Amino acid sequence: MSPAFRISAGPLDVRECVAVVSHPSAGGIDVFIGTVRDHNAGESVSVLEYEAYASMAEKEMERIGEEIRAQIPGVRLGAHHRVGRLEVGDVAVVCAASAPHRDEAFRACRLLIDLVKARVPIWKREHGASGASWIGWQDARTHAPR
Repeated sequence: MSPAFRISAGPLDVRECVAVVSHPSAGGIDVFIGTVRDHNAGESVSVLEYEAYASMAEKEMERIGEEIRAQIPGVRLGAHHRVGRLEVGDVAVVCAASAPHRDEAFRACRLLIDLVKARVPIWKREHGASGASWIGWQDARTHAPR
């Protein structure tokens, strides 16, 4: 498991992700912390469950990192995502990017979280007042979003 890109069943430590990207030439470090909120799409949320194909997810995060480094030279990146049962307020994901200048750090961190959410095989199940449902899941047999 890479210290820069990892899936974890335990609580995430923001400092660990920042440490991965910290270095003397970094003029800026940008951090995104994604937490469990108490609502989504007008519905209350009490708990989230994340599941992942961990080895594939970490490899895809590595590929994303390579792509971003090719676009924005000089950046260092880290992304840590939690799996399992998370309560409202828990940290679900931490992304960090460092670069010689703040603009590159901001751009790289935004691109990192956007690509992690779009491409990494991590699935989210929300629990709320109306029960539990998988978010973003589509049944391949019917093509109907669930």
